Amino acid sequence: MATSLAAQLSVISANSENSLNLKAQKAAHSKSLIFEPRVAASQSFDTIYTLCHEGFQELCLLDGRFSEFQRDIFSEQSKDEDRTQMTAAENSELDQRLEVFLGLVGARLRLSPAVKAVEWLIRRFRVHERNASFLLMTFLPYHTLPIFTTLLSILPSNLPLEYKFLHPYIRSLTLPSRHVVVHTATVNTSFASTLNTYVLRICQLRQQYPALIAFWAGVMTEAIGGMLDKARSGRKAVQQQNEQDVILRLLPTLNEGLAMKKVPDLRLGCYMLLSVMASRGGLDDKLLTAMMEAVVTGWTAETTKPGLICLSVLAQHRGAKQVTKRLAKELLKVEGLSALLIDLSKQRRVDRLANGLCLALVERLRKNSEINGLQMIEQIISSQLLSDPQCCVLVKALVLVAHQIDDNTNPTLGPHLASSLVALTHLPGNVGSVVRGALEATEVDIDELELKLNASLRQIEAPATKSEDLPMEGSNVETIATPDLPTLLQALPKRTATESSFLSHDSSHIYPGLCHAFLVATSNPSDLESFDKIPILRRDSALEDTLYFSFYMRTWCGPHPVVARASALRMATRCLSDSKVEAIDLQAVLPYAVGALGDSAAKVRHAAAEFLVALNKYYSANAESKKKLKQLRKWASEDIYGLGDNTRELEWLSGDIVPRLLTDVVIPALEECVLDGKHIESVFQKALNSPRSSESPKKQDIGRLPQTTRASIIAFLSSHAIHTPLFSLKMRLLTFLNQLRTVAGTTRTKLLLPILQQWVSFNPAEASQHCLEEQLDPVQVDDQALMIITPDDNEGLEYLARIINGDVEVSRPAIIDAIFKRLRAIWTSLKGELRINTAQMLMDSAQSTADNSHEVRRSISQGSAQLLQTMPLSTDTLLSFLEQLPTTAELADKPPATKRRRTSHGEIARTSLQDLKQLTSTVQKVTFVLQLIDSSDAGKQPELLKGLFNVLAELQHFKAQVASELAYLQGLVLSSLLAIIKAYKSNSSLKLERSAIRADLLVDCVQKTASPQVQNAALLLIASLADTVPELVLHSVMPIFTFMGSSVLRQNDEYSAHVISQTIREVIPPLILSLRKEKGNLVTGAAELLLSFVAAYEHVPPHRRKALFTSLVQTLRPEDFLFALLAMLVDKYGPTESIKSFAADVAGSFSVEIQLQSAVKYLDLVGDVLKPKPTYSNILLNANDDGISDPKRTASNIMTLLPHLLSQKRLASQTGKLLDRDDMDAARIRDLYSNLLENILALADTLKDQKRLHGACGDVLESLLGLLSTGDFVKSVEGLLDRPNESLRRKILKSLEVRIDHESLSDASSRSAMLGFLPQLTAIIRESKDVLYKHIAVACVDKISEKYGKKDLEAVAAAAETIASNHCLGQSENRLRIMALLCLASLVEILREGIVSVLPTAIPKALEYMESSIKDEDEAQKLHNAGYAFIGALLQHLPYMVSGGYLDKLLEISNISAEGNLDDAADESRMECMRLTAKQIDAKGMFGALQRDWERAAKMGTSALQEYLEILSIAIDKHSKTVVTKHSPVLAKIFQDTFDLRRQWTIPAEGDLDSDPIAEIEAQVNEVAIKMIYKFNDATFRPIFSNLMEWASSSLPKKDIAGRNLRLQSIYGFMAVFFDNLKSIVTSYATYVLDNAVDTLKNVNPKDEVSRELWSRVLRTLVKCFEHDQDDFWQSPSHFRVVAPVLCAQFMSAPALPVVQELVPTIVELAAAADSSDHHKELNGAILKHMRSETASVRLAAVKCEQELTDRLGEEWLSMLPEMLPFISELQEDDDEIVEKETHRWIVKIEGVLGESLDSMLQ
Repeated sequence: MATSLAAQLSVISANSENSLNLKAQKAAHSKSLIFEPRVAASQSFDTIYTLCHEGFQELCLLDGRFSEFQRDIFSEQSKDEDRTQMTAAENSELDQRLEVFLGLVGARLRLSPAVKAVEWLIRRFRVHERNASFLLMTFLPYHTLPIFTTLLSILPSNLPLEYKFLHPYIRSLTLPSRHVVVHTATVNTSFASTLNTYVLRICQLRQQYPALIAFWAGVMTEAIGGMLDKARSGRKAVQQQNEQDVILRLLPTLNEGLAMKKVPDLRLGCYMLLSVMASRGGLDDKLLTAMMEAVVTGWTAETTKPGLICLSVLAQHRGAKQVTKRLAKELLKVEGLSALLIDLSKQRRVDRLANGLCLALVERLRKNSEINGLQMIEQIISSQLLSDPQCCVLVKALVLVAHQIDDNTNPTLGPHLASSLVALTHLPGNVGSVVRGALEATEVDIDELELKLNASLRQIEAPATKSEDLPMEGSNVETIATPDLPTLLQALPKRTATESSFLSHDSSHIYPGLCHAFLVATSNPSDLESFDKIPILRRDSALEDTLYFSFYMRTWCGPHPVVARASALRMATRCLSDSKVEAIDLQAVLPYAVGALGDSAAKVRHAAAEFLVALNKYYSANAESKKKLKQLRKWASEDIYGLGDNTRELEWLSGDIVPRLLTDVVIPALEECVLDGKHIESVFQKALNSPRSSESPKKQDIGRLPQTTRASIIAFLSSHAIHTPLFSLKMRLLTFLNQLRTVAGTTRTKLLLPILQQWVSFNPAEASQHCLEEQLDPVQVDDQALMIITPDDNEGLEYLARIINGDVEVSRPAIIDAIFKRLRAIWTSLKGELRINTAQMLMDSAQSTADNSHEVRRSISQGSAQLLQTMPLSTDTLLSFLEQLPTTAELADKPPATKRRRTSHGEIARTSLQDLKQLTSTVQKVTFVLQLIDSSDAGKQPELLKGLFNVLAELQHFKAQVASELAYLQGLVLSSLLAIIKAYKSNSSLKLERSAIRADLLVDCVQKTASPQVQNAALLLIASLADTVPELVLHSVMPIFTFMGSSVLRQNDEYSAHVISQTIREVIPPLILSLRKEKGNLVTGAAELLLSFVAAYEHVPPHRRKALFTSLVQTLRPEDFLFALLAMLVDKYGPTESIKSFAADVAGSFSVEIQLQSAVKYLDLVGDVLKPKPTYSNILLNANDDGISDPKRTASNIMTLLPHLLSQKRLASQTGKLLDRDDMDAARIRDLYSNLLENILALADTLKDQKRLHGACGDVLESLLGLLSTGDFVKSVEGLLDRPNESLRRKILKSLEVRIDHESLSDASSRSAMLGFLPQLTAIIRESKDVLYKHIAVACVDKISEKYGKKDLEAVAAAAETIASNHCLGQSENRLRIMALLCLASLVEILREGIVSVLPTAIPKALEYMESSIKDEDEAQKLHNAGYAFIGALLQHLPYMVSGGYLDKLLEISNISAEGNLDDAADESRMECMRLTAKQIDAKGMFGALQRDWERAAKMGTSALQEYLEILSIAIDKHSKTVVTKHSPVLAKIFQDTFDLRRQWTIPAEGDLDSDPIAEIEAQVNEVAIKMIYKFNDATFRPIFSNLMEWASSSLPKKDIAGRNLRLQSIYGFMAVFFDNLKSIVTSYATYVLDNAVDTLKNVNPKDEVSRELWSRVLRTLVKCFEHDQDDFWQSPSHFRVVAPVLCAQFMSAPALPVVQELVPTIVELAAAADSSDHHKELNGAILKHMRSETASVRLAAVKCEQELTDRLGEEWLSMLPEMLPFISELQEDDDEIVEKETHRWIVKIEGVLGESLDSMLQ
């Protein structure tokens, strides 16, 4: 209960108004926006009201809405209102009034009156406490102004939770940044909700102002973005839930905001928030749609444009679907919506909004026939607001609506929809293309749609005359809205003036109007009937004259709507059916009817079929006899194409052929033709084509007409195709005529060529006009026209040739492209001369340079060249090109004599040419022809071989004329020749004209061309020829290799490497074969070839050398040529490391057998070199005419390589593996090895007198032995060591030493062989007198013992005895001694105790040699180091053997060595040994030896002592505290000696000694002493310390003052370090120091340097002792009163001693340690006395001391200030200026401590 009660009381206390707490009330009353708290606390409410009411009245003047508050919160009565006395209801009502006022005043808080008014609310009504949230929201838009800081300063501590982010700013009174507010709104939901609620409330009360809305919109826009970003974490489902939570929290605010129509700024803010939510939130379409509807609900003209922007953003994130009815309705209310959308599209994407609106409009159009939206759809599409897919979907939707129109549909819908669709199809640019593409892609039948809409939806231009433009020409819309038919018919003339046919080539003035009327009439059958009866058509006389049918024929073949074309055919069909005339031949109509069967529209084809059926009746009714048929009158035979030649030149069918054509060919196929517009082509192709030879006779007869009939029909149709003015009909007829082959010996080209000629003759404008009028594709027209040309018709090809040659002028590049396209199509069908002639024509055109600036001519030239380059060319064609190439003889004024040209062998005489331009043209032609050959697979055309060699020869001539390498051309020729030779190699059945091959030309290409590419190509060709026809090229091969050495071998590219490889592989084998046939020495025969490659070695790229030379040797046969190549390399370049390494790499590429064979031959070559008369070495090696200049030197150089080759690890490994197999291969290897061994020994015997060569033989022998296994090797060594030659024996034994390093430790056989050889090695050591031989033997023993010694300790021990004996270690040769000592060091590790028996002999000798070797010589220092290595091994493994005299001697030698100025290696070896000594020797022996060695070390010098102390330090570190304590007497004696060093060194030197070395030694002594002390306890060390002090102060005679002072200097130097390191632990040790220190201070001799230094050291020691006193040692009167008077008395020595530097710090530390007022007074009194000294320096020292004491002790010291003041006054006027100055400085320090001036005290 107590706890609960306490909690309740705490709550009551927190919420109480402190009505009884006057202090709290005063503090609350002091809270003010205007006044400081002190001022505010003293103000009465009357005063406050008066001031604040003034501000309120000013507000009323600014805004009348403030006046209402005059009656309540700003009334006189308000001064007496106390909220603490009001009821809850009254407070609630007051809160509402206050918040209304705050909302209204928020807009004017920047004004002083507003702040004054708010001040009243704060002071009287405590709004900052009771209405804190609303007040903060009112001020928050101004959070960057100082007023906000003032508000923060008066806020209570218990702010609402949503404002907790302000607490740091309340504490620091700084302004929160915008980022902080945004972040809080993002993460603090309650704050965001409070802000939204506040803004909505302000807007509802119409109190909003721009700053508030801008602040809210900006903060919430960023906050919503942050909220949505923050929601995107976790799984997808969690993310969606989080995003929905954010949106649901915000939607109520947005709904309320958008509902406020009269607050446009708020709506704009809501638009911003909606845009952010849409772009960041991933909202679904349903929610986005609701948002869009909310945007348009209640928007005004002021908010329309921002609303559209918001809608566009929302729509972009919504699916591509139509907008809702409500949304579309609201959008349509916007005035100028299309213009607004277009304007907005320039800044942002509006395509989805526009698309959704258009789809909604289409839906309204479909359901309600609302045509109002069509104009907007047109504007949106034409303005390109939509993407192409959107536009396409929209057009298809409109088409679907149009397709669904029926009789129940609003009659006005069709015309308007048709008008819109037509307008859209005729839009320019990409959008028009998209619309037209959509129409084509729709599944709706466009023909039916056009009929339904009475409009042409596809772009069709109405017919017009060539001489004038008709009004209807610019219109592409034919609808029922055009002028009615009667009006049009009335405007037409009643008859024609001169026209007899509408198919005349003359322009018709009547046809356009007549056609227009017909097109209008097609919409109604009755109108058609009326049209058909107009007088001008003369329907009644349709079969007598031409006008009627010619009009309909032209119409159905024209570019008109399907309805019009079909109607024209039906009208003609009806006329034929109704006519009573029977005896007439209507064959002139046949081509047009057949053309209609090829129409793209099925309705037209169906009408054409009906027409042909009606036409056929005329012939079936009159087919009684062929004679009657032939006599029938031919309709329009005189004027169908006018009265001119076009009609007269027509070919007509015989009357009996027409019915057969109809009944046998056309009529049976009508059904298929109706279904397929292309079927008519196959029908005529099958009926009119000549039979193929592969078809059977029966098949030939089926469905085919007789040849004469077919020829007549073809001629008939061709003539109409030629003479008709309608190009659409020409194209339809050509589609099947161009499929026909030759009939009756007549090609189609002969019949149809005029069409091509006519089409080619048109200029670009004319051709475009025809295509435009008849809606034809110019490319298709070009192609059909060119298909007239057949590959077997010379006339057509000649016409094309005339075009290409320029005889026929052509102004259209497109027709040129079509010509070359046709030539490509028929190229493979061209035969014989036609192909050659055509190719030659193209060649001439391609090389033509005349008028190349003209576009057409340039196009022709480029097309010709491209055609030749891309089409296959026959061998005959290429040969003709080659034969026509001009030669230099033809171009020169005087051709060179044939004989001279042949004998000049490539050296071409320069001749003057007539024309440089002609030469350039010739080179261009040659280049072009060679390129054609290169691209024509020359390998399949060996007939070109001779021509190509001729061209290659001519190129050599051209090179001289044009002063150019012509590398490209030569490369083309050579690559073609190479292709031919390669083809011949793979297929020997090819016929190759061998007499045409000219090797001399190829050699010229190699030798006389600077181009690497040409050289490489020529070499490859020579290589191929050498393999294929070697007899033709081998006589020219050698110069090639000489050249390769200086050119190709130096190249660094992959292709050159390939060339070299090919040349070596192809040329060398036949060359070697020819040498074998000559039965000479192969090696000498190929010496020149080898020399070429050897000479090029240094120029060959390093990474290619091995592969190149390996390939060369492999090709030559390595068993014959490897040795020669290696010897030539060494002879040429010397036995350098690089040559040896390269030779080893090359040799290693071959088998062991090859390498050993080569080694045998290599030795034979060496022997041949050394012969008086060499046989073959002169040829191989670099010999002159007189032979090898220096045979011995040459032999020595060559011999140097062989050991390197034989010592290769790989060779040894492979040899061992082969020998282990014990088969035939192993037998051959053994034979070769024996032969080689025998030869080298024999050679060595012959060269005994020639040291250098004999040594080289030994090297070879050593390497040769290394090839054997260890067992065999050891046996061989045993035998060879019996030879008398010392050098040879050393080499053999050295090889054994090297071999040991490479043996495997796990190889038992090797181990056994090596250990078995040890006795022989010890015998060598004992018996041989050759020191070097012994040295090598000892090294072998060392290595064998180290590797295998632990396996046979007995043998190793025997070897150790031998080495330690006089036979080895006892020898005088230092090298042998060194080796012996090092070997013994190794044996110590192996034998351990087993070597003890040897040591009594070895150790003394080692120490002796070490002592004698301390010299500045390399050899002596090596012996010195070897001795230390031996001793070090003993210390490591047998430390007890180094003791007593040995240890003393070792230390003595080390002292001498330390001062011997040896090199770093010697110093390091010594120190390593001595450090090991300190660690390994027991404490008693080590410390005793060091004690005995001190005197010797001290005499030697600084270095010896430093090493001595380092060893002592290591020994102390090594042993434990117990051990060190046990030997404390010895150590004490050592350190006693060290502390006497200064005296021992200084007195004999008589003052000339440098103090720095002694200082360094003493510093090291002190450091080691501290280490020792750390290992002692107090009981051990205190006596030592006492004895040390006694020894230092009284052991010397009293007369020896200098000696005692020097010794005390060392002691006090140690004491300072001692007290400083051990600090308070050893303060009590000062008891032993005190008396001596006092005595020393009293008896100091300022004139003696030693005494002065001792005085200083004593003071420094005391400073350290005072400094670390923590036990009040110096506070004890017994201690303090001993030292204090003496120290104070030292001021008297100020003139002679450094009192300020040394004494003052000592006294300061003493004062600090003796922390007692009595002691301080005693010290102060003594110091003050010195201030009245007669000596200025004494007074100055006293003042300085007082300064330091003041600084150190502060107020504690200044408690004695009264005693000091008289002295200070006196010193202020001191005679000495420095003393006076320091006194003032002391006064300043005192004032600084006391904080007040001394002036009043000093007066």
